[in-house]
Amino acid sequence: MNSAIFVLAIITALAFILAIIQVKGKTHQLEEWAVGGRSFGVILVFILMGGELYTTFTFLGGSSLAYNKGGACYYILCYSPIAYVLGYWLLPAIWKYAKEHNLISQSDFYIRKYDSKALGVLVSLIGFIALIPYLILQIKGLGIIVSETSYGAISANSAIWLCSALMVIYVVVAGMHGSVRVAVVKDVLILAIVFFLGIYLPYHYYGGIENTINLVETRHPGFTMISNKDFNPVWFISTVLLSAIGLYLWPHSFTSLYTSQSAKVLKKNAILMPLYQFLLMFVFIIGFVAALQLPGLNKAQSDLALIRLVINTFSPWFVGVIGAAGVLTALVPGSIILLSIATLFIKNIMIPVIPACAKKEMLLVKLSVPFIMLIALVANSYGGETIVGLLIVGYGLVSQLFPALVFSFCRNNPVSKLGAISGMLIGVMIMFISILTKVNFNDYLPTVLNGLNVGIIALIANLIVTLIISSGERIYLR
Repeated sequence: MNSAIFVLAIITALAFILAIIQVKGKTHQLEEWAVGGRSFGVILVFILMGGELYTTFTFLGGSSLAYNKGGACYYILCYSPIAYVLGYWLLPAIWKYAKEHNLISQSDFYIRKYDSKALGVLVSLIGFIALIPYLILQIKGLGIIVSETSYGAISANSAIWLCSALMVIYVVVAGMHGSVRVAVVKDVLILAIVFFLGIYLPYHYYGGIENTINLVETRHPGFTMISNKDFNPVWFISTVLLSAIGLYLWPHSFTSLYTSQSAKVLKKNAILMPLYQFLLMFVFIIGFVAALQLPGLNKAQSDLALIRLVINTFSPWFVGVIGAAGVLTALVPGSIILLSIATLFIKNIMIPVIPACAKKEMLLVKLSVPFIMLIALVANSYGGETIVGLLIVGYGLVSQLFPALVFSFCRNNPVSKLGAISGMLIGVMIMFISILTKVNFNDYLPTVLNGLNVGIIALIANLIVTLIISSGERIYLR
Protein backbone atom coordinates (compact mmCIF):
# COMPACT_ATOMS: atom_id res chain seq x y z
CA MET A 1 0.00 0.00 0.00
CA ASN A 2 1.52 3.37 -1.01
CA SER A 3 1.50 6.26 1.45
CA ALA A 4 -1.23 8.14 -0.48
CA ILE A 5 -3.70 5.28 -0.05
CA PHE A 6 -2.77 4.91 3.62
CA VAL A 7 -3.33 8.61 4.43
CA LEU A 8 -6.52 8.75 2.35
CA ALA A 9 -7.93 5.67 4.12
CA ILE A 10 -7.03 6.88 7.62
CA ILE A 11 -8.63 10.33 7.23
CA THR A 12 -11.77 8.90 5.59
CA ALA A 13 -12.09 6.25 8.31
CA LEU A 14 -11.69 8.83 11.08
CA ALA A 15 -14.38 11.03 9.52
CA PHE A 16 -16.70 8.01 9.27
CA ILE A 17 -16.14 7.04 12.90
CA LEU A 18 -16.74 10.63 14.00
CA ALA A 19 -20.04 10.62 12.08
CA ILE A 20 -21.51 7.55 13.79
CA ILE A 21 -20.28 7.82 17.40
CA GLN A 22 -22.44 9.16 20.22
CA VAL A 23 -25.71 9.20 18.28
CA LYS A 24 -27.63 6.87 20.60
CA GLY A 25 -31.04 8.35 21.36
CA LYS A 26 -30.65 11.10 18.76
CA THR A 27 -32.12 9.47 15.67
CA HIS A 28 -35.31 7.76 16.82
CA GLN A 29 -37.48 10.71 15.77
CA LEU A 30 -37.65 12.00 12.19
CA GLU A 31 -37.18 15.61 13.33
CA GLU A 32 -33.95 14.69 15.13
CA TRP A 33 -32.65 12.49 12.32
CA ALA A 34 -33.55 14.77 9.39
CA VAL A 35 -33.00 18.27 10.80
CA GLY A 36 -30.87 17.71 13.90
CA GLY A 37 -33.67 18.60 16.29
CA ARG A 38 -33.42 22.24 15.11
CA SER A 39 -30.53 22.68 17.53
CA PHE A 40 -27.57 23.95 15.46
CA GLY A 41 -26.02 27.31 16.27
CA VAL A 42 -24.22 29.85 14.05
CA ILE A 43 -21.00 27.87 13.61
CA LEU A 44 -22.64 24.52 12.81
CA VAL A 45 -25.17 26.07 10.40
CA PHE A 46 -22.33 27.96 8.71
CA ILE A 47 -20.29 24.77 8.34
CA LEU A 48 -23.28 22.70 7.22
CA MET A 49 -24.46 25.14 4.55
CA GLY A 50 -20.90 25.69 3.38
CA GLY A 51 -20.46 21.94 3.24
CA GLU A 52 -23.42 21.49 0.92
CA LEU A 53 -22.62 24.47 -1.33
CA TYR A 54 -18.88 23.85 -1.81
CA THR A 55 -18.71 20.35 -3.23
CA THR A 56 -16.63 18.22 -5.59
CA PHE A 57 -18.01 20.39 -8.40
CA THR A 58 -16.36 23.41 -6.75
CA PHE A 59 -13.19 21.48 -5.88
CA LEU A 60 -12.65 20.03 -9.37
CA GLY A 61 -14.98 22.13 -11.53
CA GLY A 62 -13.77 25.55 -10.38
CA SER A 63 -10.15 24.87 -11.29
CA SER A 64 -11.26 23.11 -14.49
CA LEU A 65 -13.32 26.12 -15.59
CA ALA A 66 -10.39 28.44 -14.87
CA TYR A 67 -8.14 26.09 -16.86
CA ASN A 68 -10.49 25.96 -19.86
CA LYS A 69 -12.16 29.37 -19.94
CA GLY A 70 -10.00 31.66 -17.85
CA GLY A 71 -11.97 34.68 -16.64
CA ALA A 72 -15.24 32.92 -17.40
CA CYS A 73 -14.78 31.18 -14.04
CA TYR A 74 -15.69 34.44 -12.26
CA TYR A 75 -19.30 33.60 -13.01
CA ILE A 76 -19.23 31.28 -9.98
CA LEU A 77 -18.39 34.25 -7.77
CA CYS A 78 -21.38 36.30 -8.85
CA TYR A 79 -24.55 34.44 -7.94
CA SER A 80 -23.84 33.25 -4.39
CA PRO A 81 -23.55 36.74 -2.80
CA ILE A 82 -26.88 37.71 -4.40
CA ALA A 83 -28.41 34.54 -2.96
CA TYR A 84 -27.04 35.39 0.48
CA VAL A 85 -28.77 38.77 0.36
CA LEU A 86 -32.04 37.04 -0.54
CA GLY A 87 -31.37 34.48 2.18
CA TYR A 88 -30.90 37.17 4.83
CA TRP A 89 -34.58 38.13 4.47
CA LEU A 90 -36.17 34.92 3.20
CA LEU A 91 -34.60 32.11 5.25
CA PRO A 92 -35.57 33.43 8.71
CA ALA A 93 -39.20 33.74 7.54
CA ILE A 94 -39.16 30.16 6.25
CA TRP A 95 -37.57 28.91 9.48
CA LYS A 96 -40.13 30.64 11.71
CA TYR A 97 -43.01 29.11 9.77
CA ALA A 98 -41.36 25.67 9.76
CA LYS A 99 -40.70 25.83 13.50
CA GLU A 100 -44.26 26.95 14.25
CA HIS A 101 -45.78 24.09 12.24
CA ASN A 102 -43.10 21.43 12.94
CA LEU A 103 -42.14 21.01 9.27
CA ILE A 104 -39.45 18.51 8.28
CA SER A 105 -39.12 18.62 4.49
CA GLN A 106 -39.31 21.26 1.77
CA SER A 107 -42.61 19.81 0.56
CA ASP A 108 -44.11 20.16 4.05
CA PHE A 109 -43.77 23.92 3.67
CA TYR A 110 -45.81 24.04 0.46
CA ILE A 111 -48.39 21.55 1.75
CA ARG A 112 -49.00 23.65 4.84
CA LYS A 113 -48.97 27.03 3.08
CA TYR A 114 -51.40 25.97 0.35
CA ASP A 115 -53.28 23.19 2.15
CA SER A 116 -52.57 20.88 -0.78
CA LYS A 117 -51.04 17.39 -0.64
CA ALA A 118 -51.05 17.35 -4.45
CA LEU A 119 -48.78 20.41 -4.49
CA GLY A 120 -46.56 18.69 -1.93
CA VAL A 121 -46.20 15.64 -4.18
CA LEU A 122 -45.35 17.85 -7.18
CA VAL A 123 -42.70 19.75 -5.19
CA SER A 124 -41.27 16.42 -4.01
CA LEU A 125 -41.09 15.05 -7.56
CA ILE A 126 -39.34 18.21 -8.82
CA GLY A 127 -36.85 17.94 -5.96
CA PHE A 128 -36.32 14.23 -6.55
CA ILE A 129 -35.65 14.70 -10.27
CA ALA A 130 -33.23 17.57 -9.63
CA LEU A 131 -31.36 15.92 -6.73
CA ILE A 132 -30.62 12.50 -8.22
CA PRO A 133 -28.22 13.97 -10.85
CA TYR A 134 -26.73 16.19 -8.12
CA LEU A 135 -26.04 13.07 -6.04
CA ILE A 136 -24.53 11.38 -9.09
CA LEU A 137 -22.21 14.35 -9.56
CA GLN A 138 -20.85 13.87 -6.04
CA ILE A 139 -20.17 10.15 -6.44
CA LYS A 140 -18.61 10.67 -9.89
CA GLY A 141 -16.28 13.30 -8.47
CA LEU A 142 -15.49 11.05 -5.52
CA GLY A 143 -14.48 8.20 -7.82
CA ILE A 144 -12.22 10.46 -9.89
CA ILE A 145 -10.49 11.90 -6.83
CA VAL A 146 -9.79 8.55 -5.16
CA SER A 147 -8.63 6.90 -8.38
CA GLU A 148 -6.22 9.71 -9.24
CA THR A 149 -4.81 10.36 -5.76
CA SER A 150 -4.26 6.62 -5.18
CA TYR A 151 -2.14 6.64 -8.37
CA GLY A 152 -4.62 4.26 -10.01
CA ALA A 153 -4.31 1.59 -7.30
CA ILE A 154 -8.04 2.00 -6.52
CA SER A 155 -10.35 2.15 -9.53
CA ALA A 156 -12.95 4.91 -9.75
CA ASN A 157 -15.75 2.34 -9.72
CA SER A 158 -14.42 0.57 -6.61
CA ALA A 159 -14.04 3.91 -4.80
CA ILE A 160 -17.58 4.92 -5.70
CA TRP A 161 -19.14 1.72 -4.34
CA LEU A 162 -17.02 1.67 -1.17
CA CYS A 163 -17.54 5.33 -0.25
CA SER A 164 -21.23 5.15 -1.19
CA ALA A 165 -21.60 2.27 1.28
CA LEU A 166 -19.92 4.37 3.99
CA MET A 167 -22.23 7.27 3.17
CA VAL A 168 -25.33 5.09 3.40
CA ILE A 169 -24.26 3.65 6.77
CA TYR A 170 -23.60 6.97 8.46
CA VAL A 171 -26.72 8.59 7.00
CA VAL A 172 -28.91 5.73 8.28
CA VAL A 173 -27.20 5.61 11.69
CA ALA A 174 -26.57 9.29 12.41
CA GLY A 175 -28.68 11.38 10.01
CA MET A 176 -28.02 15.12 10.02
CA HIS A 177 -25.84 14.86 13.14
CA GLY A 178 -23.42 12.65 11.22
CA SER A 179 -23.34 15.00 8.23
CA VAL A 180 -22.51 18.05 10.31
CA ARG A 181 -19.68 16.23 12.10
CA VAL A 182 -18.08 15.21 8.82
CA ALA A 183 -18.66 18.78 7.57
CA VAL A 184 -16.52 20.12 10.42
CA VAL A 185 -13.58 17.90 9.41
CA LYS A 186 -14.15 18.65 5.74
CA ASP A 187 -14.20 22.44 6.19
CA VAL A 188 -11.03 22.56 8.27
CA LEU A 189 -9.22 20.30 5.81
CA ILE A 190 -10.44 21.83 2.55
CA LEU A 191 -9.92 25.43 3.67
CA ALA A 192 -6.37 24.73 4.79
CA ILE A 193 -5.51 22.81 1.62
CA VAL A 194 -7.03 25.22 -0.89
CA PHE A 195 -5.48 28.27 0.76
CA PHE A 196 -2.13 26.50 0.88
CA LEU A 197 -2.25 25.36 -2.74
CA GLY A 198 -3.53 28.72 -3.97
CA ILE A 199 -0.55 30.47 -2.40
CA TYR A 200 2.19 27.83 -2.63
CA LEU A 201 1.75 26.70 -6.25
CA PRO A 202 2.07 30.12 -7.93
CA TYR A 203 5.07 30.99 -5.71
CA HIS A 204 6.68 27.59 -6.26
CA TYR A 205 6.46 27.74 -10.04
CA TYR A 206 6.41 31.44 -10.93
CA GLY A 207 7.43 33.49 -7.91
CA GLY A 208 3.98 34.68 -6.89
CA ILE A 209 0.34 35.18 -7.82
CA GLU A 210 0.98 38.42 -9.73
CA ASN A 211 3.74 36.83 -11.80
CA THR A 212 1.46 33.88 -12.56
CA ILE A 213 -1.38 36.11 -13.79
CA ASN A 214 1.03 38.21 -15.88
CA LEU A 215 2.55 35.12 -17.47
CA VAL A 216 -0.89 33.70 -18.30
CA GLU A 217 -1.83 37.01 -19.92
CA THR A 218 1.46 37.11 -21.84
CA ARG A 219 0.91 33.65 -23.29
CA HIS A 220 -2.86 33.98 -23.72
CA PRO A 221 -3.90 37.67 -23.90
CA GLY A 222 -7.28 38.31 -22.26
CA PHE A 223 -7.44 34.81 -20.80
CA THR A 224 -8.01 35.97 -17.21
CA MET A 225 -10.77 38.41 -18.18
CA ILE A 226 -14.48 37.98 -18.90
CA SER A 227 -15.18 38.31 -22.60
CA ASN A 228 -18.17 38.16 -24.93
CA LYS A 229 -16.56 35.13 -26.55
CA ASP A 230 -17.26 33.05 -23.45
CA PHE A 231 -20.36 34.72 -22.09
CA ASN A 232 -23.12 36.53 -23.88
CA PRO A 233 -24.08 39.33 -21.43
CA VAL A 234 -27.76 38.36 -21.55
CA TRP A 235 -26.90 34.74 -20.79
CA PHE A 236 -24.47 35.76 -18.03
CA ILE A 237 -26.92 38.06 -16.23
CA SER A 238 -29.90 35.72 -16.57
CA THR A 239 -27.90 32.69 -15.42
CA VAL A 240 -26.50 34.50 -12.41
CA LEU A 241 -30.03 35.63 -11.51
CA LEU A 242 -31.47 32.13 -11.95
CA SER A 243 -28.73 30.54 -9.86
CA ALA A 244 -29.18 33.11 -7.10
CA ILE A 245 -32.92 32.42 -7.01
CA GLY A 246 -32.42 28.66 -6.99
CA LEU A 247 -29.55 28.35 -4.53
CA TYR A 248 -31.74 27.87 -1.45
CA LEU A 249 -34.56 26.10 -3.29
CA TRP A 250 -32.75 22.78 -3.49
CA PRO A 251 -34.50 20.37 -1.09
CA HIS A 252 -31.28 19.73 0.85
CA SER A 253 -30.82 23.48 1.34
CA PHE A 254 -34.31 23.65 2.88
CA THR A 255 -33.41 20.73 5.13
CA SER A 256 -30.24 22.47 6.26
CA LEU A 257 -31.95 25.74 7.15
CA TYR A 258 -34.45 23.81 9.31
CA THR A 259 -31.52 22.67 11.50
CA SER A 260 -31.00 26.20 12.84
CA GLN A 261 -31.90 26.84 16.47
CA SER A 262 -33.29 30.30 15.67
CA ALA A 263 -34.09 32.75 12.88
CA LYS A 264 -31.31 35.00 14.16
CA VAL A 265 -28.75 32.28 13.46
CA LEU A 266 -29.78 32.25 9.79
CA LYS A 267 -29.35 36.02 9.50
CA LYS A 268 -25.84 35.76 10.95
CA ASN A 269 -25.14 32.86 8.61
CA ALA A 270 -26.15 34.95 5.56
CA ILE A 271 -23.65 37.60 6.69
CA LEU A 272 -20.84 35.07 7.15
CA MET A 273 -21.37 32.90 4.06
CA PRO A 274 -19.62 35.30 1.61
CA LEU A 275 -16.37 34.42 3.42
CA TYR A 276 -16.47 31.13 1.54
CA GLN A 277 -16.09 33.07 -1.72
CA PHE A 278 -12.43 33.70 -0.87
CA LEU A 279 -11.94 29.95 -1.19
CA LEU A 280 -13.00 30.10 -4.83
CA MET A 281 -10.39 32.71 -5.71
CA PHE A 282 -7.62 30.32 -4.68
CA VAL A 283 -9.27 27.51 -6.66
CA PHE A 284 -9.18 29.74 -9.77
CA ILE A 285 -5.51 30.59 -9.20
CA ILE A 286 -4.74 26.86 -9.06
CA GLY A 287 -6.51 26.51 -12.40
CA PHE A 288 -4.37 29.29 -13.91
CA VAL A 289 -1.17 27.58 -12.69
CA ALA A 290 -2.40 24.32 -14.22
CA ALA A 291 -3.05 26.12 -17.54
CA LEU A 292 0.66 27.02 -17.62
CA GLN A 293 2.03 23.75 -16.26
CA LEU A 294 -0.29 21.26 -17.98
CA PRO A 295 -1.22 22.72 -21.38
CA GLY A 296 -3.23 20.70 -23.85
CA LEU A 297 -5.55 18.73 -21.55
CA ASN A 298 -8.78 17.84 -23.33
CA LYS A 299 -12.19 18.69 -21.87
CA ALA A 300 -12.48 15.45 -19.87
CA GLN A 301 -8.90 15.59 -18.61
CA SER A 302 -9.26 19.22 -17.54
CA ASP A 303 -11.50 18.10 -14.68
CA LEU A 304 -8.35 16.53 -13.26
CA ALA A 305 -6.22 19.66 -13.66
CA LEU A 306 -5.97 20.34 -9.92
CA ILE A 307 -5.18 16.73 -9.00
CA ARG A 308 -2.67 16.23 -11.84
CA LEU A 309 -0.87 19.41 -10.79
CA VAL A 310 -0.75 18.25 -7.17
CA ILE A 311 0.59 14.80 -8.15
CA ASN A 312 3.36 16.45 -10.19
CA THR A 313 4.30 18.75 -7.31
CA PHE A 314 4.05 16.91 -3.98
CA SER A 315 5.01 13.67 -2.25
CA PRO A 316 2.47 10.81 -2.24
CA TRP A 317 1.53 11.25 1.43
CA PHE A 318 0.43 14.84 0.81
CA VAL A 319 -1.43 13.77 -2.31
CA GLY A 320 -3.32 11.38 -0.01
CA VAL A 321 -4.29 14.27 2.27
CA ILE A 322 -5.65 16.20 -0.70
CA GLY A 323 -7.48 13.10 -1.91
CA ALA A 324 -9.11 12.71 1.51
CA ALA A 325 -10.21 16.34 1.44
CA GLY A 326 -11.76 15.72 -1.96
CA VAL A 327 -13.58 12.63 -0.67
CA LEU A 328 -15.09 14.68 2.17
CA THR A 329 -16.27 17.35 -0.28
CA ALA A 330 -18.36 14.57 -1.83
CA LEU A 331 -19.47 12.83 1.36
CA VAL A 332 -20.90 15.92 3.09
CA PRO A 333 -23.22 17.26 0.34
CA GLY A 334 -23.87 13.70 -0.85
CA SER A 335 -25.10 12.64 2.59
CA ILE A 336 -27.37 15.68 2.98
CA ILE A 337 -28.77 15.14 -0.51
CA LEU A 338 -29.36 11.45 0.23
CA LEU A 339 -31.07 12.30 3.51
CA SER A 340 -33.27 14.90 1.83
CA ILE A 341 -34.31 12.61 -1.03
CA ALA A 342 -35.21 9.82 1.42
CA THR A 343 -37.32 12.19 3.53
CA LEU A 344 -39.11 13.61 0.49
CA PHE A 345 -39.71 10.22 -1.07
CA ILE A 346 -41.24 8.56 1.99
CA LYS A 347 -42.85 11.49 3.82
CA ASN A 348 -44.30 13.38 0.87
CA ILE A 349 -44.70 10.82 -1.92
CA MET A 350 -45.25 7.41 -0.30
CA ILE A 351 -47.01 8.25 2.99
CA PRO A 352 -49.87 10.20 1.33
CA VAL A 353 -50.60 6.99 -0.62
CA ILE A 354 -49.77 4.44 2.11
CA PRO A 355 -50.31 6.06 5.54
CA ALA A 356 -48.05 4.95 8.41
CA CYS A 357 -47.49 5.86 12.05
CA ALA A 358 -44.48 7.99 13.05
CA LYS A 359 -42.40 4.95 14.04
CA LYS A 360 -43.00 3.15 10.73
CA GLU A 361 -42.41 6.39 8.83
CA MET A 362 -38.98 6.73 10.45
CA LEU A 363 -38.18 3.10 9.60
CA LEU A 364 -39.27 3.52 5.98
CA VAL A 365 -37.18 6.66 5.55
CA LYS A 366 -34.06 4.86 6.76
CA LEU A 367 -34.77 1.78 4.65
CA SER A 368 -35.16 3.96 1.55
CA VAL A 369 -31.63 5.39 1.90
CA PRO A 370 -29.74 2.39 0.41
CA PHE A 371 -32.46 1.99 -2.23
CA ILE A 372 -32.02 5.60 -3.38
CA MET A 373 -28.25 5.29 -3.40
CA LEU A 374 -28.55 2.17 -5.55
CA ILE A 375 -30.66 4.13 -8.06
CA ALA A 376 -27.95 6.79 -8.21
CA LEU A 377 -25.19 4.19 -8.66
CA VAL A 378 -27.05 2.45 -11.47
CA ALA A 379 -27.81 5.79 -13.14
CA ASN A 380 -24.14 6.71 -12.77
CA SER A 381 -23.22 3.59 -14.74
CA TYR A 382 -25.84 3.93 -17.47
CA GLY A 383 -27.11 7.50 -17.30
CA GLY A 384 -25.17 9.08 -20.14
CA GLU A 385 -26.01 12.48 -21.55
CA THR A 386 -29.52 12.67 -20.11
CA ILE A 387 -28.12 12.74 -16.58
CA VAL A 388 -25.67 15.51 -17.48
CA GLY A 389 -28.49 17.45 -19.14
CA LEU A 390 -30.70 17.16 -16.08
CA LEU A 391 -27.86 18.41 -13.90
CA ILE A 392 -27.39 21.45 -16.13
CA VAL A 393 -31.06 22.38 -15.81
CA GLY A 394 -31.20 21.52 -12.09
CA TYR A 395 -31.24 25.16 -11.07
CA GLY A 396 -33.93 25.80 -13.66
CA LEU A 397 -36.07 23.03 -12.19
CA VAL A 398 -35.84 24.03 -8.52
CA SER A 399 -36.28 27.72 -9.39
CA GLN A 400 -39.82 26.92 -10.52
CA LEU A 401 -40.70 26.71 -6.81
CA PHE A 402 -39.84 30.38 -6.28
CA PRO A 403 -43.09 32.21 -7.19
CA ALA A 404 -45.29 30.09 -4.92
CA LEU A 405 -42.74 30.46 -2.11
CA VAL A 406 -42.46 34.24 -2.26
CA PHE A 407 -46.19 34.91 -2.70
CA SER A 408 -46.98 32.63 0.24
CA PHE A 409 -45.63 35.30 2.59
CA CYS A 410 -48.02 37.98 1.32
CA ARG A 411 -50.69 39.01 3.80
CA ASN A 412 -53.31 38.20 1.14
CA ASN A 413 -51.65 35.54 -0.99
CA PRO A 414 -52.77 36.10 -4.63
CA VAL A 415 -51.71 32.57 -5.60
CA SER A 416 -54.09 29.61 -5.25
CA LYS A 417 -53.08 25.97 -4.97
CA LEU A 418 -54.28 25.34 -8.54
CA GLY A 419 -52.35 28.36 -9.77
CA ALA A 420 -49.17 27.20 -8.03
CA ILE A 421 -49.48 23.68 -9.44
CA SER A 422 -50.23 24.93 -12.97
CA GLY A 423 -47.33 27.39 -12.96
CA MET A 424 -44.82 24.81 -11.74
CA LEU A 425 -45.97 22.27 -14.32
CA ILE A 426 -45.57 24.78 -17.16
CA GLY A 427 -42.10 25.81 -15.95
CA VAL A 428 -40.92 22.22 -15.57
CA MET A 429 -42.39 21.27 -18.95
CA ILE A 430 -40.40 24.06 -20.65
CA MET A 431 -37.23 22.89 -18.91
CA PHE A 432 -37.70 19.31 -20.09
CA ILE A 433 -38.55 20.36 -23.64
CA SER A 434 -35.35 22.40 -23.78
CA ILE A 435 -33.13 19.51 -22.66
CA LEU A 436 -34.85 16.52 -24.27
CA THR A 437 -35.54 18.06 -27.69
CA LYS A 438 -33.79 20.40 -30.11
CA VAL A 439 -36.23 23.24 -29.44
CA ASN A 440 -34.40 26.51 -28.76
CA PHE A 441 -36.76 28.95 -27.07
CA ASN A 442 -34.38 31.83 -27.82
CA ASP A 443 -35.39 31.52 -31.49
CA TYR A 444 -38.81 32.93 -30.55
CA LEU A 445 -37.41 35.93 -28.62
CA PRO A 446 -36.28 39.35 -29.87
CA THR A 447 -32.61 39.50 -30.90
CA VAL A 448 -31.80 41.74 -27.93
CA LEU A 449 -32.70 38.83 -25.61
CA ASN A 450 -30.58 36.28 -27.45
CA GLY A 451 -28.88 33.99 -24.92
CA LEU A 452 -31.53 34.32 -22.22
CA ASN A 453 -31.25 31.31 -19.91
CA VAL A 454 -34.12 28.91 -20.55
CA GLY A 455 -34.67 28.66 -16.80
CA ILE A 456 -35.63 32.35 -16.74
CA ILE A 457 -37.96 31.80 -19.70
CA ALA A 458 -39.58 28.92 -17.79
CA LEU A 459 -39.80 31.04 -14.64
CA ILE A 460 -41.52 33.90 -16.48
CA ALA A 461 -44.02 31.48 -18.05
CA ASN A 462 -44.52 29.92 -14.62
CA LEU A 463 -45.28 33.31 -13.05
CA ILE A 464 -47.71 34.33 -15.80
CA VAL A 465 -49.63 31.05 -15.66
CA THR A 466 -49.65 31.05 -11.86
CA LEU A 467 -51.19 34.52 -11.66
CA ILE A 468 -53.68 33.97 -14.53
CA ILE A 469 -54.99 30.67 -13.13
CA SER A 470 -55.14 32.07 -9.59
CA SER A 471 -56.99 35.21 -10.73
CA GLY A 472 -59.36 33.21 -12.89
CA GLU A 473 -60.12 30.85 -10.01
CA ARG A 474 -60.91 33.77 -7.69
CA ILE A 475 -63.24 35.33 -10.28
CA TYR A 476 -64.98 32.00 -10.89
CA LEU A 477 -65.50 31.36 -7.16
CA ARG A 478 -67.14 34.76 -6.75
